Amino acid sequence: MRYFITGTAGFIGFHLARRLLQDGHVVTGFDGMTAYYNLRLKEARNAGLAQFPNFTGVTAMLEDRAALEKAVEQAKPDVIIHLAAQAGVRYSLENPKAYLDSNLIGSWNIVEIARQINISHLMLASTSSIYGANPQVPFRETDRADEPMTFYAASKKGMELMAHSYAHLYKVPTTAFRFFTVYGPWGRPDMALFKFMKAMLADQPIEIYGQGQMSRDFTYIDDLVDSILRLSAIAPSEQNRVKTPEGLDTLSHNAPFRVINIGGGQPVALMDFIETLESLMGQSAKRVMLPMQQGDVPRTFASPDLLVALTGSKPMTSLEQGVKATVEWYREHYKQLDL
Repeated sequence: MRYFITGTAGFIGFHLARRLLQDGHVVTGFDGMTAYYNLRLKEARNAGLAQFPNFTGVTAMLEDRAALEKAVEQAKPDVIIHLAAQAGVRYSLENPKAYLDSNLIGSWNIVEIARQINISHLMLASTSSIYGANPQVPFRETDRADEPMTFYAASKKGMELMAHSYAHLYKVPTTAFRFFTVYGPWGRPDMALFKFMKAMLADQPIEIYGQGQMSRDFTYIDDLVDSILRLSAIAPSEQNRVKTPEGLDTLSHNAPFRVINIGGGQPVALMDFIETLESLMGQSAKRVMLPMQQGDVPRTFASPDLLVALTGSKPMTSLEQGVKATVEWYREHYKQLDL
C-alpha cells in the first residue's frame, strides 16, 4: 500500500514509517523540521528512513498548503496518517500560536486535501490530554472531553471536531487516536524520561512535579505502532461497529468517524517510574520536589476496551522492558546526537 505520513522526522512518525518501509509499503514522509528540539536527532531519523528505496521525504510546513497539496498529489496515497503537530503541554503555555498554526490550520489543510482525493482511510493523532482533569478512571472515549487544561489539548480537540465534520460532509473514513504518554528509543528530549536520564548521567538533580503524586499510563513505542497498523485496516464503517458492550464504540451515527484510545490501561505512579529508571541505570537520582505545573493533570489512565474489541490486542510491553530498551539506546546515542 501507499502511505502519506506527516511528522516522519518526529518520534512516532519515524518509528511508524520505518515499520511500514520494512514491511515493503511505499511511504511519503512530510515534515517541517522545526527547531522545537534538537535538529540533529530529527536529521538522524531522516537518514535512517532515507536508506529505504521505497521512501520519499518532503520538507515543508503543514501550513504551506501548496507544498502539502503537491506532496499528496505526487504520493497518490491509499492512507494518510497525520502525526505532525506542535507537541508539548508545557510549551503551549509559552507559545500558543505555534499550536494554532500547526494543530488547527495545518490539520485543516490535511482534512481538506484528504477529502479531495480517493483515500481508504484518514488517521489522525490526538492525545489523552483532551480528557483534562477527568475525575473518572479509566478514561473512556465516551467521557466528556470539553474542558481542556491547556491550549495544546484544546487544539487537538478542535482537530477531532473538524475531522468529524469532514467525515460527515464528505464521507472520508477517519480515525482519531488518543495517545497516552508514549516513550521509547529515538524519543523527544523534552520528555520526562529523557530529561531524567540526561540529568542523572550529568549527576544533576531531576525535577519532580506534583510532589511526585502523579501517575501516567505509559505506552511503549513498538506497542503504539502495532496498534496503529492494526487500526489502519479498520476504516470506520457500520460493518465494523462494536455491538457490545452497549455504548463502547465511538463510531459516529452520522459519519464514518471514530476516536480511540491507544493505551494499556496500567497507570504507573511517578515515583515507581523513577525507581524503575534508577534500577536500570544503576544509580540513584538526586531529587527536587516541586508543586504541580500549570496545565498538568494528576493522572492519565486509558480504557483499552474499544481498542481490544476492534483489534484483539492492547499495549503490553512492561515498563521495565520499555525503559530498559530506552536506557540502552540513550547510552549509545546521547553523545553523538547531543541529547
